[in-house]
Amino acid sequence: MFEVDGSQKSGSGTILRLSVALSAVTGQPLHITSIRQNRPQPGLKHQHLEAVLTAAKLCNAKVEGTTLGSRELTFEPKEITGGNIEAVIGTAGSIPMLFLSALPICLFAQKPVHLHVAKGGTDTSHAPTLNYLRNVLLPALRSMGVNAEITPQKYGYYPKGNGEATMTVQPNHLLKPFLLENFGVVDRVMGISVCTFLADRHVAERQADTAKDYLSQSGYMANIQVINDQSNSIQKGSSIVLWAETDTGALLGADAIGELRKTSEAVGEEAARKLVAELSAKPTVDVFLADMLIPYMALAEGKSAIVVRQISEHIESNIWLMEKMLNVKFTVQKVNNLYRIEKS
Repeated sequence: MFEVDGSQKSGSGTILRLSVALSAVTGQPLHITSIRQNRPQPGLKHQHLEAVLTAAKLCNAKVEGTTLGSRELTFEPKEITGGNIEAVIGTAGSIPMLFLSALPICLFAQKPVHLHVAKGGTDTSHAPTLNYLRNVLLPALRSMGVNAEITPQKYGYYPKGNGEATMTVQPNHLLKPFLLENFGVVDRVMGISVCTFLADRHVAERQADTAKDYLSQSGYMANIQVINDQSNSIQKGSSIVLWAETDTGALLGADAIGELRKTSEAVGEEAARKLVAELSAKPTVDVFLADMLIPYMALAEGKSAIVVRQISEHIESNIWLMEKMLNVKFTVQKVNNLYRIEKS
């Protein structure tokens, strides 16, 4: 049985989600304690609880400790069957984070997975936006043999949520390594700016225009799609995601969300500023994509390597967890002003 102390490293929900995913993939039972110990409100919140229950549905697991606020649980997986899975978060908890929990499990299913998540947040703080997953993470994983699609049905924002999305995954038990060490030259910069029931204030356009202006001042011409969405009548909101692709396959993304008393121009500039910071450093993946890639690098056979501009708390945590649960070895080496992460 895997024994995981959830207070280690970041002490966040990511340790819980990935521990459960690796338990399911390996078929080894998990006992995790001190769940989200380092967060202001420790223990399981709605989105973490639903992530665990969704993982349990995927692999027919027996679970104990699945109550709100619980800081300890056991997870005993069986076979990963796949098929149609329904999940309901019930708050503005992050749908993308639930997808991140489930995707590694889905890859090892016996048949394709169709995971539908309702009543959650697609674009919320402290989590990637749904369009970041669709346009940055999934294209990066495609080179490893991951065939997955995410479709938004309703965009959902804090505080009411009510978002809805579907992830479809084709199983692949043999992931290819991820080797990307040269930045190259920027081929194109793209983006998607979304607002829901805010078209009268031109929110999506203003986000996009400000982002384009900021990027232009740094020498990058961007093509940003504007979406005036009307999918969720009970919760207005907005987000923007930007990404850059280079001729070597490097992929760098950044996003930002609208909030009360935050102008559309501030949202657009925030995303653009984040992307320019990445582009200026010339890594091969952005910091957030890097921490998401670590589990797949660990699960793939052979050597994988990426280059990032900094080692985040989540990168550190995910490397620690992969080494602990999968018996793999990562090395982090500083090269000039960047960091090379290799899984041997």
